[in-house]
Amino acid sequence: MDPGWYLRRLSRMGPREVAGRAADVRNRRKLRRALPEASTPLPGRRFTAVLPEDVRVPPDARARVLETADRLLDGRAEYFGVPRDDLVNPDWSADPKTGRRAPADTFAFDIPYRHEDVVGDIKQIWEPSRHQHLTVLATAYALTGDDRYAERVADHLKSWWAANAPMTSVHWVSGIELGIRLLSWVWVRRLLHGWPGAAGLFEDNPEALHQIWHHQRWLATFPSRGSSANNHVIAEAAGQLAASCAFPWFPESAGWRSAALRSLDEHLAANTFGSGLNRELATEYHGLVLELGLAAAAEAGAAVPDSLWRTLLRMTDALAAVVDVRLHPPRQGDGDDGHGLVLDGRGTDRWSSLLATGDALFGRLDWWPSPRGGDVRTPLLAALAGRFEAADRPRTRPDHFADAGLTLLRTPPGDGRGEIWCRCDGGPHGFLSIAAHAHADALSVEVRHDGVDILADPGTYCYHGEPEWRAYFRSTLGHNTVQLDDTDQSTSGGPFLWTRHATTRVLAAPGGGVLRWSAEHDGYRPAVHRRTVELDPGARELRITDEITAGRHHPARLAFHLGPRVSAELTGHAAVLTWTSGGREQAAVLDLPAGLTWTAHHGQTAPPLGWYSPGYGRREPATTLIGSGLAGRGGALTTLLRFAH
Repeated sequence: MDPGWYLRRLSRMGPREVAGRAADVRNRRKLRRALPEASTPLPGRRFTAVLPEDVRVPPDARARVLETADRLLDGRAEYFGVPRDDLVNPDWSADPKTGRRAPADTFAFDIPYRHEDVVGDIKQIWEPSRHQHLTVLATAYALTGDDRYAERVADHLKSWWAANAPMTSVHWVSGIELGIRLLSWVWVRRLLHGWPGAAGLFEDNPEALHQIWHHQRWLATFPSRGSSANNHVIAEAAGQLAASCAFPWFPESAGWRSAALRSLDEHLAANTFGSGLNRELATEYHGLVLELGLAAAAEAGAAVPDSLWRTLLRMTDALAAVVDVRLHPPRQGDGDDGHGLVLDGRGTDRWSSLLATGDALFGRLDWWPSPRGGDVRTPLLAALAGRFEAADRPRTRPDHFADAGLTLLRTPPGDGRGEIWCRCDGGPHGFLSIAAHAHADALSVEVRHDGVDILADPGTYCYHGEPEWRAYFRSTLGHNTVQLDDTDQSTSGGPFLWTRHATTRVLAAPGGGVLRWSAEHDGYRPAVHRRTVELDPGARELRITDEITAGRHHPARLAFHLGPRVSAELTGHAAVLTWTSGGREQAAVLDLPAGLTWTAHHGQTAPPLGWYSPGYGRREPATTLIGSGLAGRGGALTTLLRFAH
């Protein structure tokens, strides 16, 4: 990073964090000089954290696991849209996307892992080394007893350990990677318990013990701190807790276990609003943190305090409340397709699986939507964790999360005409002083019809290596809201750093049968942007009213990003939208503000405009409608979205 970035980053830290990071620098220097000697493992080591023998897996979930595992045996997988056929004997430092290879024999903290021109796309390198493909192979072994799956797992672990000695590759740079990898190893050992080679691969293997010890010491030495204590610290604590519970083979294990449990309880609460939504306001990280928390709590068993279970319960109830009719949650903030624990095959619905796990561990409420299809993770976690019950849960489905500023306007269920689902964003800019995974999206809306994106949040696409695309997908223009003066509402200081945050205030929320929301933000102060959204279920209309209060006129652009399945025919100040859902042609009309000049954009690259990212590393053209003109000094911009009856 350039010196200016370091100054901006330093400005977002408090004295305690600065002192902690100074200690990290000293510890790195010590490690560069000499690696600490690992403790002598305790005698009489055994693996006792086994599953009951009578756990049943639904047939559809079993079939998906075996299909995915067989692809892996053939060396085939896909990471972030890049197919791979080299996973029989992978190069753990190679990036197939750019063709580059990260250094594998360099002190970890000397590797500029953010620089794609040096190491390649770091996400492409890190993801296979989370070893979540190995948990799938191990699951296939547990379901079939077929030694081929276990032997491939053993080959990959031995290969990885040989290629990534402690502190000598990019796989030792980031604590979230070490934490998730430890959690994967715990489940690999558990799922291979019936295999004759399991003990020789883990507790009786000096190299495995060496790696497990150094992973845990790293996490104890370099925890995420202060302004970085977001989902990363949860992954670190979850991995440390799981490993110290399942692998209590070292003199330090009890201390690591106690510290990790305290950290997980404290930081999970700090990362979660009272309403149950994740404070990063990035939905995929809500899923990641929930998966990590559930897996770690299941591992620790009776030692888990009620406070931790209650946080996980609130998170699960909140997830059940915000999903649409197809169980898809909002597309808010950053998302990188990260998972905490993968035991299922391709095609398993992540959000349905989490709701099924919530049902097994906490019990579903009457208003919860029903999961779709079976999964493997739910019965296995439930077999370890048992059940936690609490009485103080929402009696009706929430539609307004005041602390998170997330509001849902939706038509009543079961009217047979397709659910209209609208998310309104009136919350904080992000979490902690850097708001790392936030987008400049204050007052944006996201609208779906029967689960199909109509007015879409375009997503994330990338983190490193393509700064123009990173800037676009997190920009104000890249969301369904108003941009003034060709600038973002909040000021970016880097790809994971915001130096000035817009402040949003909700003025009205739905209630008493009225589906109306209103909020304003000061990101363009002294100008104020106020937006009101009203849903009329009977008329099947959504009205959006934007007001700019300012002492002068400002150049303004109002953006509406359509989902990739939606076609638009723009004529003057109206657009006819069409799409197919359930084999039927669907239509809506978007009446646009007449005070602006409207243009349609599709897959533009210079600069980027008219794109949708269905997942990390992937983008596809979609239509964006842009209204340009002047705003301020009174008056309102009114948009009406009318769905066919």
